[in-house]
Amino acid sequence: MTKKSRRVATIFALGAAGALVLSACSGAGGSGTKEVAFVQGVAGDEFYISMQCAIEQEAAAQGVSVNTQGPTQFDPSLQKTVLDSVVASRPDAILIAPTDSAAMQAPLDAAARQGIEIVLVDATVDDPSFAVSQVASDNIGGGAEAFDAIKQMNPDGGKVLVMSVDPGISTTDARAAGFEQAVAQDPAFEFLGVQYSHNDPAEAARLITAALSRDPDIVGVFATNLFASEGTATGIRQANMQDQVKLVGFDAGPAQVNQLRDGTVQALIAQEPAVIGKDGFDQAMNALDGNPVTRDIQTGFQVITADNLDTDGAQWVYRSAC
Repeated sequence: MTKKSRRVATIFALGAAGALVLSACSGAGGSGTKEVAFVQGVAGDEFYISMQCAIEQEAAAQGVSVNTQGPTQFDPSLQKTVLDSVVASRPDAILIAPTDSAAMQAPLDAAARQGIEIVLVDATVDDPSFAVSQVASDNIGGGAEAFDAIKQMNPDGGKVLVMSVDPGISTTDARAAGFEQAVAQDPAFEFLGVQYSHNDPAEAARLITAALSRDPDIVGVFATNLFASEGTATGIRQANMQDQVKLVGFDAGPAQVNQLRDGTVQALIAQEPAVIGKDGFDQAMNALDGNPVTRDIQTGFQVITADNLDTDGAQWVYRSAC
């Protein structure tokens, strides 16, 4: 090979190497378009659908691609499988609602170590230091508000309990804690503890039926999520005790709104999933663009009753489709 041909070959090799570097730095798929993934707590839940709609709307306005996925059940082992698949696609950022504060710790730590910006929405993990931001409702305040609603309907006091999902879920644990703390401030009420329905309406119905058999003078139940509320309402109705037992549910999906209309549920504590989604997406973009990031954001809630359901409470009802 002549000196001239060797010099041409060297220039060509350097150019090809430079092209590879540029391609590697241009974002997923080499297009330069930012890619964000949203991993739901469970697919098909109106709370996460409402969050998804807000994320996708904000992303479309900024020209960002969004991939939304969720497990078929609220189960950390199933969510980890979804997360592993998402991480393998190498998005620029992931918004995720962890289904267990301990079980999802290691998988999310690993994702962050790969350079993916992580934003925790709705729920958190034991050590969220890897996340650039956390956005969630004031769940402790929401639990206290649920007790206040029961108290207003039972001014003479009585026995109350919480129907939750599983221990170890940061959001529902906080709601139950807020309720219990509020009960402890009022000696007219007796707290009977927390029952765990494993996100199964049938199990919630069975548990409340057993609880009413043991303590037929229960006056109020706080259900910490949609499925706990649905099953508890069924059990109360089957026991024909809906006039005595006042049920307050957390979240405001269509099924819960129907229960509110028919009088089985007396009040709903509605979150702001659209605000959580929008704020979470904006913080992810700030992190990717090198702009200041807000580490912790807390959103509010609204009490919906039959009296305000069709007026100012209507805007707080969750969406079932985008």
